[in-house]
Amino acid sequence: MTAMQNGPFLVTGASGHLGHRVVELLLEGGAGPVIATTRSVDKLTRLAAQGVEVRSADFNNPVGLKNAFAAAKRLLIISTDDLEPGKRLVAHNGAIEAAVAAGVEHIVYTSLTNPGPDSPITFAVDHRETEAILVESGIPHTILRNNLYTDLFLMSAPQAIKSGQLFAATGQGRAGYVTREDCARVAAAALMHETETKTYDVTGPDLISQGDLAAILSDLSGKTIAYVPITVDDLRAGMIANGLPPTMAEAFSSFDQAIAKGHMAVSTNDVKDLTGKAPASVRDFLGKNAASLLKPGAA
Repeated sequence: MTAMQNGPFLVTGASGHLGHRVVELLLEGGAGPVIATTRSVDKLTRLAAQGVEVRSADFNNPVGLKNAFAAAKRLLIISTDDLEPGKRLVAHNGAIEAAVAAGVEHIVYTSLTNPGPDSPITFAVDHRETEAILVESGIPHTILRNNLYTDLFLMSAPQAIKSGQLFAATGQGRAGYVTREDCARVAAAALMHETETKTYDVTGPDLISQGDLAAILSDLSGKTIAYVPITVDDLRAGMIANGLPPTMAEAFSSFDQAIAKGHMAVSTNDVKDLTGKAPASVRDFLGKNAASLLKPGAA
């Protein structure tokens, strides 16, 4: 890893969980100056009080982005979460164009594991095409292909513990689940130190199936949790029946499809290589959060 690079360092989406944590890590690492952009400036008053320059930015406003990125040398583009077909890619393209116009020297981008044309994940094409646009831009860049967040189990695990059943449409497939904290540490490290154009697979230390997860939850709760495989159609229908919009249900269920087909079965040493610290395992992460998983009403 190279020495600390010169700023200013700019983080987009800084009011979100990942972006906010990256800004904190930059400050802890002595990076500066630090610029944080967001559509919700009022949410970043604490960071502003710590010396971070907070700017308003909207990926759907290309003209405004050019001003928001002004003077930035190293830029973290956190992928937007828009699930409407095509909108995410348009937003990312606008951000990259603004970066070129602003004279940004290096871009770090949060992508997706295996976003190739055979991926069943509904928005994989947005990541695939964004990566291609980065290449075409000519700006040196670091692509971080983040695997699925371990943190998502904090939403599904309490219900599984309560009912004694863990439903999923992943079959026997496995994924290299990684915590949001480790993704933030990697992004901050890449932003501060990376200079070459390179792609990393950001994963946890193990490949975990839903059967493995059920066993971990059984150990943590002291009761037997059974993994119950279901079809993708049933998963999607269940989500919609519980009030999830069809577009979101389609997107979320496509993750299970990707796992079942082996697209997320990637585990590397890239987190440790970039940060010097090994990533947290699913078992360790859930163990640290066991109190919240087991408390009454957690589901």
